[in-house]
Amino acid sequence: MEAAALDWANLALRWLHVIAGIAWIGESFYFMWLDASLEARTGLPIGVKGESWIVHGGGFYHVEKFLVAPDALPDRLHWFKYEAYTTWASGFLLLCVIYYAGAATYLVDPAVAALSPGLAIGLSAGSLGLGWLVYHGLCRSPLGRRPGVLTAAVFVLVAVSAWGYFHLFGGRAAALHVGAFLGTLMAANVFFVIIPNQKRMVAALLAGREPQAALGVEGKQRSTHNNYFTLGAVLMMVSGHYPALYAHRFGWASVLAMLVVGALIRDAVNRRNAGAGGVAWRGVGAVAVFAAVVVLSLRLSARPPEATTTAAVTTAEVEAIVARRCAACHARVPSDRTFDAPPAGVVLESAADVLRHRDRVRALAVASRAMPLANKTGMTDDERARLGRWLAAH
Repeated sequence: MEAAALDWANLALRWLHVIAGIAWIGESFYFMWLDASLEARTGLPIGVKGESWIVHGGGFYHVEKFLVAPDALPDRLHWFKYEAYTTWASGFLLLCVIYYAGAATYLVDPAVAALSPGLAIGLSAGSLGLGWLVYHGLCRSPLGRRPGVLTAAVFVLVAVSAWGYFHLFGGRAAALHVGAFLGTLMAANVFFVIIPNQKRMVAALLAGREPQAALGVEGKQRSTHNNYFTLGAVLMMVSGHYPALYAHRFGWASVLAMLVVGALIRDAVNRRNAGAGGVAWRGVGAVAVFAAVVVLSLRLSARPPEATTTAAVTTAEVEAIVARRCAACHARVPSDRTFDAPPAGVVLESAADVLRHRDRVRALAVASRAMPLANKTGMTDDERARLGRWLAAH
């Protein structure tokens, strides 16, 4: 009953998370395009940087952007913030429902670090807050006035976080936490910088003062960072379905490289929208980095662990391995309280079951350490190798 309730909570929160995330990311993409589409011309109102004419849905739209702010505040002003807050809040609740409530299954991997569930949860939540403080400090430091240097510093911060997560948690949880780390930076940018700066500008207008241009510049900086984080964050949110990305000893490097791919794609799109050069080279770079990640994964998966003996592996041995390491979750009636049904409908209670799901078993339990989840049952490399040899012989 408890597992079923968590499943429904998972479904509801995931649906909300996806809906809010689509709205938030869509706004980010749209406003980056809108800024790039602005054109200056003679005759524009005083203080207007540029205008854009848009046709969509059978109608025409005329948008103007002010360099700082209009002389007077309009009667109705549209704000874009709740999509960001809802995305982060639903994502964090998902983290609680899946990875914190099931920390022993989804978060802790004894082969990576001997953490108690409580300590793992504390490190998870604490790292998100600490990451924001470090990132915010970098942006507010003198580096914030040098975009190229700041970009390099933020990249190093994300790289350190990825390396750290992969040395604390199981691969699946580590990849997800890299996405949560980016999502936290993005939402905190909205909550602590972008919206407060906009409110200060509004307050200045209401008080009859000219708003500080620096407030808008800082807000634009953080909004741009968010735009470049989006594709990588989305990929990490779905990474659990693709263990080839993270379930090897260089998982942190693969994840980091895929974040670079996402940033290159966004930069290519943004440059194309702005009519700038270098679009093709960024596209080629994204493809090259992606190809390198694929080659790395394939090379590593082609080297399964070696067994401690060359003796033939019997069916009885395989069934014993499955009973010890797999059946707790993948039985018709799982004994692991995290599940009330075998995950993905995969039942592994006999040699025939293993052969029925041979491709999944080899990919997830032999070629990688993706299964068992966080290696909760302590499957050894020798057992993985024996399972792989038996599969090859059958």
